Amino acid sequence: MTGTYHIWTIGCQMNEADSRHLASQLEALGFSETNRAEDADLAVLNTCVVRQQPEDKAVRKLTSLGGIKGSRRPGMIIALMGCMVGKREAEDLAEQFPFIDVFTAPSQTDALIEYLLQHDAYSHLNKVQVELADYRLPAVNRDKAITAFVPVTLGCSHVCSYCIIPYRRGPDRSRKPEEVLDEVRSLAAQGIKEVNLLGQIVDRYGFDLEEGINLAWLLKEVAKVDGILRVRFLTSHPAYMDEELIRTVAETEKVCPYFEIPFQAGSDRILESMRRGYTQADYRDIVSNIRRWIPDASINTDVIVGYPGESEEDFLETMNLTEELRLDMHHIAKYSPRPRTLSAKMKDDVSTEEKERRRTVLDERVTKINAEKSQKILGETVEVLVEEFQEKKNRWRGRTPHNKLVFFEDDANRLGQLVSVKIEWAGPFSLIGVPLA
Repeated sequence: MTGTYHIWTIGCQMNEADSRHLASQLEALGFSETNRAEDADLAVLNTCVVRQQPEDKAVRKLTSLGGIKGSRRPGMIIALMGCMVGKREAEDLAEQFPFIDVFTAPSQTDALIEYLLQHDAYSHLNKVQVELADYRLPAVNRDKAITAFVPVTLGCSHVCSYCIIPYRRGPDRSRKPEEVLDEVRSLAAQGIKEVNLLGQIVDRYGFDLEEGINLAWLLKEVAKVDGILRVRFLTSHPAYMDEELIRTVAETEKVCPYFEIPFQAGSDRILESMRRGYTQADYRDIVSNIRRWIPDASINTDVIVGYPGESEEDFLETMNLTEELRLDMHHIAKYSPRPRTLSAKMKDDVSTEEKERRRTVLDERVTKINAEKSQKILGETVEVLVEEFQEKKNRWRGRTPHNKLVFFEDDANRLGQLVSVKIEWAGPFSLIGVPLA
């Protein structure tokens, strides 16, 4: 055995996919996973800086590992990965954290693999093994993973005023269709039942490929892969959500009736300042079109409160849009300035206390809407793809095609199966039911 590794991951689904890819490469080289970063020969921190909070968590974790390496684990290799690692930032980070051995940019593992191959302790390793590992699941997950994230676009070129992603992940580009389909086929062969196609703006897939290759086309092709029961995609941008894509979701059986489309703010003035490229009327039209084709579609969204210059009237427009559209889930974030972004040059004039008040008010409204919508599912029978067994609670956990979280008890092994469950309890964010024979 070569050694042990641990990957600490925070942030978006793209980071989760990047960590899975790296883990498969490391295991192909002979590394085995350990549950604690402190015990690993190789500790990797896959980081997020989309907001200040995850960045602070990464810094605390990094500082702790540096202390352990300095006091009792001098041979430990520490790698920093993900969105903390930008071209301009690596030098500053190396000076601030001199114990970091290698930096690897988001979705790019080459720097770490090359470092290991050149390291005295691992110079015997064969890079060919890594190249063959691209589409494997890590061995530690192979027996229990039911869903997997598959990146289809990398980076982002939209440059919203508040977003740091373009500066850390670079401009957007599409992966080749056959590369994506090979990965999906490999995952299906290893027992994956559901794949989530990922992109910072996933509905831009194919903009740089040959004519006719777009996300609608890709969804149809992925749905043809034997063994795959469900297909999802995220995150979409309103500016690129067209009718062809909506019709594909409506007409392709395996593609779930589920959309992730951030509106971010209900005020046109704030949307313009955010450089989002649409108005609240445009967003309403998209939701209306989705519901015309798929009346029961589940639509999730992201909202930022406390953006620079957001007045109480602006916030009330967000509240009104939320009430009017009654979407299925809102991921609410308090604005925090990010370095090098356009909004970082603006005055952050909404106080911390007011940001929290607005978040709380919106969250309470969203919870109420979710609770009311969930009551309509009470007594209905839903199809659940079972993802895991929770031993402590002695119950199975899975999701409906609409991405509703469902729990049920059953003595039979239901992992990876589609189970019909009658809902007997409905809360704002989860459902509990009994399986039907």
